[in-house]
Amino acid sequence: MPEAAADTISVVSDRSIAVAIPCLNEAPTVAAVAADFRAAFPAATIYVYDNGSTDGTAQAATAAGAVVRSETTRGKGNVVRRIFADVDAEVFVLVDGDATYPASAAPAMVATLVDRQLDMVSGARTTSGRGAYRPGHRVGNALITGTIGLLFGRRFRDILTGYRVLSRRFVKSFPALSAGFEIETEIAVHALQMRLPATEVDVPYSERPTGSPSKLRTVRDGLAIARTILVLIKEEKPFPLFAGVAVAFEAAATAVAWPLLAVYLATGLVPRLPTAVLATGLALLGALSLAAGVLLDAITRGRREAKRLQYLRFPAPGGDARDDESRACRHS
Repeated sequence: MPEAAADTISVVSDRSIAVAIPCLNEAPTVAAVAADFRAAFPAATIYVYDNGSTDGTAQAATAAGAVVRSETTRGKGNVVRRIFADVDAEVFVLVDGDATYPASAAPAMVATLVDRQLDMVSGARTTSGRGAYRPGHRVGNALITGTIGLLFGRRFRDILTGYRVLSRRFVKSFPALSAGFEIETEIAVHALQMRLPATEVDVPYSERPTGSPSKLRTVRDGLAIARTILVLIKEEKPFPLFAGVAVAFEAAATAVAWPLLAVYLATGLVPRLPTAVLATGLALLGALSLAAGVLLDAITRGRREAKRLQYLRFPAPGGDARDDESRACRHS
């Protein structure tokens, strides 16, 4: 472990570092992952959350010395929500149990979080081979990352990474509503929308060991992530969404009514009454959509303020320890 990282980790040693490993049928790899993170953080608590495995994952994790807990509702998002609710720590290391991420990168990630008092350090995956990162996943990640960047801000290069270091104040202010792999998108959008201090570091990404198949399904999970993005747009940016719908309705109403308006101005008569009713209905729908956007935007602002206040209840990573050291220096 680098000396700087060791010094930083000592700042939070009075608190705790929790390594949380969500798992589904990872018996071939979970023991090695737990052992590697135990070597990286000898004093940390290693949690393995078993998501209803049928291959002996829980037994392998227990044998490796991890604290094993269970979440029977399938889906990574459900497991992460359970982890964030049950575990209390100063720093959370969230990593997949498939042995594709190196534990050796975690101390430097924790050091970055604590030194800079950030709320999230994401591990952006880098790989020299094609086996670790399938082309479909690579393209899907690029599309999703680009879409999130366009909508919420371009701060991350790898939205879907499964390797993150998080502060307590991030974890305890994060609603965690997703059920599956779309939880990664929700985590990134939370950081962007709340404008939390966060950064990204490159980490090597390895191919899954033989006998450890991926649980990610490109099409199914890609559609779930796309649906999550649409929901997040509705929840976090309602005014642009509903204002866009309002413009579309008003444009349609204008296109339908324009020929009638020309006749009305020339003759004082309204021809094709059903068409006039349709134009009026479209215009009313546009006005209602705009009103809904204004109302939902006010509600979203209130929700964001509530999350911000919850976030402010917790100190920055290592903040208590630094304050104690500062007070000791002043009194010495």
